[in-house]
Amino acid sequence: MLEFPIKRTIVIDDKKKKGRGRKKKGSDEKMVIKGTVHLPEKQPLKKMDPLPKNAKNLVIVESPAKAKTIERFLGSDYKVMASRGHLRDLPRNQFGVNIEDNFTPTYTNMFDKRKLIEDLQNEYVRSKTVYLATDPDREGEAISWHLAHLLDMDPQTSCRVMFHEITKKAVLAGMEHPQPIDLKKVDAQQARRVLDRIVGYKLSPLLWKKVCKGLSAGRVQSVAVRLICEREEEIKAFVPEEYWTVEGTYKTEDGLELHTELAKIDGKKAAIETGDQAAAIASALQWEKGKADGHEPDRIEKVEKRKRKRQPQPPFTTSTMQQECVSKLNFGAKKTMMLAQQLYEGLDIGEHGHVGLITYMRTDSVRINDDMVQNARDFITATYGKEYIPAKPHVYKAKQSSQDAHEAIRPTSLELTPDKVAPYLSRDQLRLYTLVWNRFLASQMAPVETEHMTIVIMSGSYELRAAGYTVLFKGFTELYEDAKKDKTLSVLPAIEAGTIVHNQTIDTIQHFTQPPARYTEASLIKTLEEKGIGRPSTYAPIMDTIQNRNYVEKKDKQFVPTELGVIIVDLLKKFFERIINVSFTAHMEEELDAIEQGKDTYVHVLKEFYDVFEPEMEAAEEGMEKVTIAGQDSGEVCELCGAPMVYKFGRFGKFLACSNFPECHNTKAIVDDLGITCPKCGKGTLIRRKSKRGRVFYGCSQYPECDFVLWNQPVDKRCKLCGSIMTIKHYKKGPDKLFCSNPECENHKKGEEVNEE
Repeated sequence: MLEFPIKRTIVIDDKKKKGRGRKKKGSDEKMVIKGTVHLPEKQPLKKMDPLPKNAKNLVIVESPAKAKTIERFLGSDYKVMASRGHLRDLPRNQFGVNIEDNFTPTYTNMFDKRKLIEDLQNEYVRSKTVYLATDPDREGEAISWHLAHLLDMDPQTSCRVMFHEITKKAVLAGMEHPQPIDLKKVDAQQARRVLDRIVGYKLSPLLWKKVCKGLSAGRVQSVAVRLICEREEEIKAFVPEEYWTVEGTYKTEDGLELHTELAKIDGKKAAIETGDQAAAIASALQWEKGKADGHEPDRIEKVEKRKRKRQPQPPFTTSTMQQECVSKLNFGAKKTMMLAQQLYEGLDIGEHGHVGLITYMRTDSVRINDDMVQNARDFITATYGKEYIPAKPHVYKAKQSSQDAHEAIRPTSLELTPDKVAPYLSRDQLRLYTLVWNRFLASQMAPVETEHMTIVIMSGSYELRAAGYTVLFKGFTELYEDAKKDKTLSVLPAIEAGTIVHNQTIDTIQHFTQPPARYTEASLIKTLEEKGIGRPSTYAPIMDTIQNRNYVEKKDKQFVPTELGVIIVDLLKKFFERIINVSFTAHMEEELDAIEQGKDTYVHVLKEFYDVFEPEMEAAEEGMEKVTIAGQDSGEVCELCGAPMVYKFGRFGKFLACSNFPECHNTKAIVDDLGITCPKCGKGTLIRRKSKRGRVFYGCSQYPECDFVLWNQPVDKRCKLCGSIMTIKHYKKGPDKLFCSNPECENHKKGEEVNEE
C-alpha cells in the first residue's frame, strides 16, 4: 500500500461507472485509516531515466494566456502549461465530507479535465524540474497542492513559485525563489470549501422540501441577501418627517451677490418643523420691514477663512476597485474582475509583446514596493512638476483585517501609459486600466490645498451663512478624483466683515427626511468589507449568485429582494439565526485567517461551526413547515383557459404559470421583449431568445407562425436605402455601428457609427 501523508484528505479517482450503484470488479476503492490516508495500489509516476536530450523544466500556471507570456519570458529551457483552474474537487453528486472522521474531504479528479491531467502527467515524467506557479492566493495554493498529488510530488519540496505581476522582471525574480507549498493556506482554503459544502448539501435539500425544488443556500451569500432584505424592511417601516429650510439672496451695495441659508436662531441650530414657522421667519428676514421698524440694515458679521489639505486615497484594493468601477464606469463586480484578470494575465502591446499591465487583482493590501513608489515620484516630477510630489512618499496603512499578502493593484510599468496601450486594448479594458493607472499615480501626488470661506450675516436674532471654497492648488485632483467627490465647487466673492448687504429674496423650502438607500453593488461590497464578510475573491461571485438564484433583482441599479428572497431569509433567520448572521459569518472569516496564520486548525474551526449548525439543522427539519409562494400577477392572460398568468419560481428561475393550476398546467418562459414590431408579419414583436447551444438570437413572438430571425440585435430604425430593419453590432475596440439586416443592401456591410446621444 502507498501512504500519502497529506492530512485530512482522502482521494478517489473519478472513474465513469457503468450502471447506477454498481462497482466494477477490481475498481479503485478508498480505505481510510485515522491519521493517514491509504490509497489503492497504483502505478506511481516515474521520471524517465535517462531524461530525453530535449528535456525542459516544466512550469504549471492556471491560465493559457498567462502560459504563453511566461514561456516567452523564461526561454527555450522551459515549457509552460496551464491547469485551467482546479483539476480535483469534491464530488459533484455526493456530499464528499466525512464529518465523523475530522471532516475529511473526498476529492475526485474532474471528469472533464481527464485529458489535461494525462497531458500534465506525461510532461511531468519527461521534465527536469517542475514548478507550480498558480495564482498567489489561497485558492492558487490549493490548486498547486492538488497538482502535487496528481504528479506524485512532495509538497514540502521547493516546487512553488509565485508571480504577483506578469512582467519579465517579476517572473524571473519569482523563479529564483521557489518554496514549499504553504499547507496552512491549503488548510484555510479547504476549510472554506468544506464549510460551504456542509451548508449547501445539508441546508439546500431542506429548502427544496419546504419551499421549492432547485433552491440553494450559501453560507456567505445568504447573509448578503439578509442585509438587502433588512434594508428593505427599514425602508418600508420608515416614516418621513417634515422639515423646512429658509434660504436668502443678499447683495452688497457694489453688486456682489451671496446665496445664504438660515443656520441659527438665537444662537441655536435652526430647526423648522412647519410651513407656518418658516413663513414667519421669512417675513421677519425681509430687510424693508426691518428698516420700517427702525432696525439697522443687515451687515456681514464676520468672514472666516481657513486653509485645508485633502490627502489622496490609497491605490486600489479589490473592494475599492469594484466600488469605483460601479460608480464611475457602470461596471458590475463580475465584469470588473473579468477585465482585471485580462489586464493581469497580459495582452499583446505592439513592440512590447505580450505583457501583464496590472499587478494581481485579488488583494486587500494598500502596500506598494519602494522601487515602484520612486518610479511614480520620478514620473510625476517629469510630467507635472516638482510641486506635485509630497516631501515624503505617502505610506498607507492596511486595515486590521487585511491579509496584506500582495501589493495594491497598480500598473506593472509606468512606461506603458494609457495613451500608449490604447490602440491594443478594448474600450472597457482601457477604461479600467486608465482608472487603475490614475488612482495609483494620484496616491503618490501632493494633497489638494483649498481655502474655505464662511460668510456670516446677522439679521436680528437670525444667523445666515454662505459657505464655499477656492482651490489654491489642485494637487492629485489634476489626475484623479474619487467618484463621491465629483461635484461643482462654489466660489465666494472677496468681501470684508462689516459690509452692508440688502436682502433680495427669501425662499422657504419644504423637505422630508429620506429612508435609507437600497444597496447598490458598490455599497453592498463596501458593507460586506466593513463587516468582515467574505474576502477579495468572493465579492464578485456573491453579487452574481444572489441575482442568478432570483433572491434579489436590480431596479435602477439598486438591489431589491424578490418574494422568494424574503421567504428564504425569514426561514433562515427563524431556524438558523446563529449561523446566518453577520457577526458569526465575520467570525468564521477571522477563523479562516487564523488557520492560514497557524493560530488555529482546520478541524477545530470546522468543529466549532458544526457544533452550532447541527442542532439548528435538526430543529429546522422538525419545526419548519412547508411554505407556498403566492404567484405575482403578471398582467397576462392564459391563452388556454383565460385565467390570469402569475409569476412563479422554479429550479430554473422565474417563469409564468396559469393561476388555475392544477386544472390548467400552462406555463411559459419569461421573454425579453424588445418592443419592436416584427418586420415580416407585422403582428408579433421581436424577442430575445437563446439557441440550444446558448447563443443569443432575436425572433418573432409569433413563432412558429412567423419564422423571422436575426443573430444581431435589432433596433427600432429602418434602413434609408431599402427600408429593412437595422441591427447594431458591438465592438471591443471602437464605437458601436448600425448595419442593415438585408444582406443584399449596400448598408449591410457598410455600417454607420451609433450616436450615443
